[in-house]
Amino acid sequence: MSSSSAPAAPGSFLGKAGPLVLARLFTAGLTLCIPLVLARVLSLEEYGTYYQLFLIAMTLYYVLPMGVVQSLYYFLPRAEQKRPYLGQALLFVSGAGVVGAGLVLGLLEPVSRLFSNPALVEYRWPLAIYTALLMGSYPLEVSLTSQGRTRQSAVVYLVSDTLRSAAMVVPCLLGTSLHGMMLAVVGFAGVRYVATWFVALRGASGPLVSGPLLREQLVYAAPFGAAMALSIPQQNAHLYVVAGAVTPALYALYRVGCFQLPVVDLLYTPTSEVLMVRLGELEKAGRLEEAVGAFREAAGKLAFVFLPFAAFLFAAAPEFISALFGAKFLPAVPIFRVSVLGVVLAILPMDGVLRARGYTRAIFVSYLVKALVTVPLVWLGVRHFGMQGGIASWALAELVGKATLLSRVPAALSTPEQRLRIRDVIPWSELGKASMAALAAGLGVFILRASLSGAWVGLPEGFVWRVLPLVVAGVLFTLGYVGVLCATGIRPLRVLASLRPRGAG
Repeated sequence: MSSSSAPAAPGSFLGKAGPLVLARLFTAGLTLCIPLVLARVLSLEEYGTYYQLFLIAMTLYYVLPMGVVQSLYYFLPRAEQKRPYLGQALLFVSGAGVVGAGLVLGLLEPVSRLFSNPALVEYRWPLAIYTALLMGSYPLEVSLTSQGRTRQSAVVYLVSDTLRSAAMVVPCLLGTSLHGMMLAVVGFAGVRYVATWFVALRGASGPLVSGPLLREQLVYAAPFGAAMALSIPQQNAHLYVVAGAVTPALYALYRVGCFQLPVVDLLYTPTSEVLMVRLGELEKAGRLEEAVGAFREAAGKLAFVFLPFAAFLFAAAPEFISALFGAKFLPAVPIFRVSVLGVVLAILPMDGVLRARGYTRAIFVSYLVKALVTVPLVWLGVRHFGMQGGIASWALAELVGKATLLSRVPAALSTPEQRLRIRDVIPWSELGKASMAALAAGLGVFILRASLSGAWVGLPEGFVWRVLPLVVAGVLFTLGYVGVLCATGIRPLRVLASLRPRGAG
């Protein structure tokens, strides 16, 4: 480390993610309500149709922007004139939205036949318009976060997610079912699209478009965009294959099994975003040797949250599914237990590091490897093991992809004076202590269930009584996890304090 530059204060750069974390913590509760409410007010067939509609929209939403929006994290921290990069991103995703709408209109009918669900065609136009407008608004929060304006970005997250949740839940509660919900989300996407142009360009200097800068932006984005074109279909492949192999009602069970609480997005995404900005600042200041410390810090903090979260969901899966979705969804428990592996795999923010350092080709290679592995795994898994084979194929492919990314992280964080290896970038101490505490606490939940077998039978109906077993398991797990952490010398409150807002712009 250079003697002329003082290292950043511990937790300082992660503290900048605090406003985003707090905003997403609030909106996570609202977002969580969407599938939970719909699971109760819609039939299994309608619930499956809802998931299929948004599976199509979200696939297009993440693929067609081709990495141009994500390129803002690389260019804006380094740019003197920011308006060209913002304007080019806005125009690109607006055009991509038109393409997405055309694909929905042209392909929804054959997709409905593949899914054995003719009801999908009824929502062709609302889905097409929603996809176009939502895609055009993609840069809204990114345009703020990539400039270090995390507080403003947090406010936008709050407002946007609140409106989206209301648009998806209120019409169904009023009895208008999926038709009313689709019209409401079109209105929401339209408001968001208009707001994106106003917020993103406000205060930015320079022309709206610059030929040389556009070429530079597209060259940077192309590998990452190609990676997304592989990654998103690969990640969703098991969802499409299972949707084509089972009825909409069984697909609803499968999607509940794949359900994840938004805690990963709540912490991983803002931490990764702020880490990218931080690495850009370090590179610009000539202090790149500090980058590995920033990565280890981020991964260590995420480990203390994600490892216990995954262990609790695995151990308390029956109580969790029953409390949130109802007993009719209990057949989804085995699928759900496999899906929580995704929480563990999110501990290392590797893609953010590679994007910040311009290693987008490494991301593409990783997603290519995953895609090549996924095709035979999903086909064989669903064919021979049904829905359980579908989720297992996803988990195996994710493991392969993460290992491929990890192999490139040391090079991305190295400097000419400091060559790193994989063992140098992983926070081994934090991972070990968090794993030990999470496993001990999870074992306590299994012991509790065995000792209280049959004790919950005969409880009165109602949400409070349905949630009671989950609350008891959660209290036991928390006490066990915190107790073991304290025994190893870790102070959980200090870990939480490092994520609170400080000095965010």
